[in-house]
Amino acid sequence: MSSLFPCSIQCPYCWETIEILVDTSVPQQDYTEDCQVCCRPIEVSVLIDADGEPLVEVSSEDES
Repeated sequence: MSSLFPCSIQCPYCWETIEILVDTSVPQQDYTEDCQVCCRPIEVSVLIDADGEPLVEVSSEDES
């Protein structure tokens, strides 16, 4: 079974909805991923809950 889980997020810059893949084998993660539409850096924070589902929060660089 793959540990990559697709998640839809909204870019905090251009407001487009994009899909990212989250590695659910890592219980807590913070990283930067560029928006696939506007190419600006999105700060991504992921927490895997008790059921193995990712809880994803995103922000712009100036919000973090």
